[in-house]
Amino acid sequence: MFIGAYPHTDWVSDTIARDDRGFIVSGPELRRDGISPRWVVDREPLPLETSLPGVFVAGDVRRSSMKRVASAVGEGAMAVHLVHQYLETL
Repeated sequence: MFIGAYPHTDWVSDTIARDDRGFIVSGPELRRDGISPRWVVDREPLPLETSLPGVFVAGDVRRSSMKRVASAVGEGAMAVHLVHQYLETL
C-alpha cells in the first residue's frame, strides 16, 4: 500500500500553491518556473515554507518529498525549527 501517492489537499485554500497533482509546493521550488508569483515577501522562502509565509508543510503532501515515513517524521521536526526561525523575524 502506498498511501502518499495521492495528496488529499483539496481542503487547502488557493492561497497555498499546489502543483497540478495537488502536492503543496514549498521552499525554493516556489521561485522556480514561476510556480508562485504570489510570493511577495522580501526574502527567499524558508525550506518547507509554503506560498503563505509562516505556514510550513511536511510529509507526503509536499511536492518532491521522498514519500517515506522516516523522512516525513524528519520534516516534521525540521518544520518546528523553521517555525521558530520564522517567528524570530517578526
